[in-house]
Amino acid sequence: MKLQQLKYIVEIVKNNLNVSATADSLDTLQPGISKQIRLLEDELGILIFERNAKNLIKVTPVGSEIINISRIILAKVDSIKKVAEEYNYPKAGRLTIATTHTQARYVLPKVIQRFLRQYPDVSLHIHQGTPAQIVAAIINGSTDFAIATEAMHLYQNMILLPCYHWNHSIVIKKDHPLAQKEKITIYDLAQYPLVTYVFGFTGRSILDNAFNRHALTPKIAFTATDADIIKTYVRLDIGVGIIASMAMDPEKDADLIAINASHIFKESTTKICFKKNMFFRSYMYDFIEFFSPHLTRETIDKAIKLKNNEEIEAMFSSIKLPIL
Repeated sequence: MKLQQLKYIVEIVKNNLNVSATADSLDTLQPGISKQIRLLEDELGILIFERNAKNLIKVTPVGSEIINISRIILAKVDSIKKVAEEYNYPKAGRLTIATTHTQARYVLPKVIQRFLRQYPDVSLHIHQGTPAQIVAAIINGSTDFAIATEAMHLYQNMILLPCYHWNHSIVIKKDHPLAQKEKITIYDLAQYPLVTYVFGFTGRSILDNAFNRHALTPKIAFTATDADIIKTYVRLDIGVGIIASMAMDPEKDADLIAINASHIFKESTTKICFKKNMFFRSYMYDFIEFFSPHLTRETIDKAIKLKNNEEIEAMFSSIKLPIL
């Protein structure tokens, strides 16, 4: 059994069982990958993949177990490399983060600026995606940290650390009828077409739950993954915007009115996620603390030692998180 063989089967799953795409991603030849998989299956005496002629069509139940263990082994190997890198080059390396547009556009810029000033030799990569894509990236190991609000239940066997709370804002043009109301209610919002996030994005579940609690059905006129696009359609009179409050720019959005909707929608919590047993480089600790100051190295290490995320939640229950 070779590490290379384990890497091949993990990468094949990452590439949706497409051996050709796997060969391209690993810069090697397809026949070599197929041969090594066969050799591994012969050595183990089992089939990792079901086949239709020469095509892989499904991971077998035992193959799924082997692939999961292979991910752990490869992660350990990667940790060994990182230990050596931390010793030899403490301020150099690579850090990859998967997150949504709202985080990348409105929260991370100042954090990244500060981080790169302190660690100019760290190659930093930010990947934007849907909550599902962010989950997939952290599970398959293509990213170190995931920063998200939605789909937290999908992060199985991961560490989730709460970073900050945030609220929604109602965004309208200055001449909109709601601009004249002293206090907007959810019943008022139900009377107008709404422009907001796609389901599964940036606190959208909070919005839907609020309407459901009052037995109301929101009139969703337009949805997007990007708060800037939502504001564009508000300007076109498509509907009333509902976005994360942090996504309002006082200068660029001076033509719009933003009304805090914390009395209508519950606050959301953004969390940072990473794999259990991941080796932390020093700059990784610092990035998290720059992003969320209460998450110091000591606090992170303490949370990692807990049994599960329920215990982590309890640990942070007495800490007052910042509100953005």
